[in-house]
Amino acid sequence: MKKFLIIGLGNIGSEYVNTRHNIGFKILDHFANQEKLSYNTVKLGDITEFKIKGRTLLFLKPNTYMNLSGKAIKYWMEKENIEKENILVITDDLNLPFGSIRIKPKGSDGGHNGLKSIQQILDTSEYPRFRFGISDEYKKGQQVNYVLGEWSDDEKEILKERLQVASEVIKSFALAGLNNTMNIFNGK
Repeated sequence: MKKFLIIGLGNIGSEYVNTRHNIGFKILDHFANQEKLSYNTVKLGDITEFKIKGRTLLFLKPNTYMNLSGKAIKYWMEKENIEKENILVITDDLNLPFGSIRIKPKGSDGGHNGLKSIQQILDTSEYPRFRFGISDEYKKGQQVNYVLGEWSDDEKEILKERLQVASEVIKSFALAGLNNTMNIFNGK
């Protein structure tokens, strides 16, 4: 059975639950709620499992805080013997319009502390990532407040549909592969 590690980046704690920076957690929670999956708190994170057509998807929400995400990812990759080609890191991206999707096989950290940690600990920037646009609609000097701020009412309404699309991205990654998933979902 082929295994995948799907990682949603975010920060633990109730004050972060509905923030833009926690979109990785929000996407995994949406998927889990749809499929009636329950998370277990284990070493370095919360984890649940989803099986589909001969594939096992492990969903990981690291509890290491964003800037130490690489530690949790490396631990679970080694524990479950999952190759980097079969991981998908879900993260927020300021450089993309709100709700847009960009899937890539590799890339820079773009100043994102979670991706910096992963790149440093895995010693590579070549791993699949799913970037979810949160836009850059903030005033100069307000980036941190914007990223750690909660969704606006308008964003919350649009987010319902975008979370559904994000769940489809995850299934496609496991069933159709990275290249097909990029062709289907990039820019949507």
